[in-house]
Amino acid sequence: VQLQAYGGGLVQAGGSLRLSCTASGRTYNVYTRGWFRQAPGKEREFVAASTRTGLTMTADSVKGRFTVSIDYAKGLMYLEMNSLKPEDTAIYYCATSGGWSRRSTAYDYWGQGTQVTVSS
Repeated sequence: VQLQAYGGGLVQAGGSLRLSCTASGRTYNVYTRGWFRQAPGKEREFVAASTRTGLTMTADSVKGRFTVSIDYAKGLMYLEMNSLKPEDTAIYYCATSGGWSRRSTAYDYWGQGTQVTVSS
């Protein structure tokens, strides 16, 4: 599975961004598609995920502000980010898993990441 995330950029606090992630290759084994982020000096953390059966989960830190969705017809996953805060600044990665987890170790394939910077 090949993944590529894009759509990051510089935005002011309170603003919005939409990240996209393309998936290609042997996606038939993929059950969950998720988003993670990693800020400088911090560990990679779970953001949100969605399964092909329609389950979703979102980290408490972004709940109510971020929404994950998947367009299977286009092979795209999105992360809609609203009310952005400076602490949301990080590199955002998309990833896929054959299971259902928020642990990064459960994800097999990763995109290259896209930088999101939120200015105060």
